[in-house]
Amino acid sequence: MALSPVKVLPLDASAYSRHLLHADDRVWVEKNCYVDIWIETVHAVGCEPMAMLPFVVALDFEGDHWTFFKPKHDELWDLYGIDVQELNCWRPLLAHAEEHLGAGKLISTEADAWWLPDTSGTDYRRQHTKSTIVLNELDAAGKRLGYFHNAGYYLLEGEDFDKTFEPPVMPFFAELVRIDRLVRRPLPELKAMSGALLAKHLARRPTTNPVTRFAERFARDLPELQARGLAYYHAWAFGTVRQLGAAAELMALYLRWLAPPDAGQFAPAVAAYDTISQGAKAFILKAARAVNSKKPFDPAPTFSEWATAWQTAIDVLELDPD
Repeated sequence: MALSPVKVLPLDASAYSRHLLHADDRVWVEKNCYVDIWIETVHAVGCEPMAMLPFVVALDFEGDHWTFFKPKHDELWDLYGIDVQELNCWRPLLAHAEEHLGAGKLISTEADAWWLPDTSGTDYRRQHTKSTIVLNELDAAGKRLGYFHNAGYYLLEGEDFDKTFEPPVMPFFAELVRIDRLVRRPLPELKAMSGALLAKHLARRPTTNPVTRFAERFARDLPELQARGLAYYHAWAFGTVRQLGAAAELMALYLRWLAPPDAGQFAPAVAAYDTISQGAKAFILKAARAVNSKKPFDPAPTFSEWATAWQTAIDVLELDPD
């Protein structure tokens, strides 16, 4: 038996105000689907998502992609009292959603962007792409779902609702998000805790310059990218340059938040991360033209600048990670 409509957080999709990390003037408005939903979920419960960002400093080049950076569940608990556990999807997702949203819990789940109207102009009704959303508002009878995705909070209904909850061949991965023990800490306390996390994650940084390794791999991959064309290139770019650029911008914004005004002792690191972030945005377009035209392309000066910037940022942070 279906439950009455339920809404965990009192949000209105038509009037939702995004966090400043997703402001329209950001170089990378959307980062990756998982970190984006956490930025907005933490923001929507009245906490500051900036504090959870130190994990980004450990970004590395993994060989065929840059780290798909995401917040650590234990740190969400320590900072905000948000408890995240895997949801055992032994029933249809809709049944779990009725159960847990009705009990005041959110659900994070994989979803097919084909049925997510906020991706209109990219994936919506165009291509099947795995993404992650957070369920907040559910009206099973009216076929309406309020959900966090990418840079905001949205509503879907009708066929999109049916298809989002349609049982897949294999269950999607989902997580239960409990906010009943939420903690909203004073800003000085939150910054102190976050600074300690920065020192912890800095210890996990790559042992060799990841931009240098990325440059070497790109030189080997460029002929294949040009041979396979733009569709393959865009998939490559999302996992590589986009993740590097978005992570660099997040680090710059985080350090400005941690040590205002103008980032204090972190100012050189902020400038270095800005160099990478802005350069990556321009690089995606330049490389796309090279792939499409199949003309020679030498990004060595760009990669050299980024490698120097990465090392500068790490050196600054190592001097005073607190």
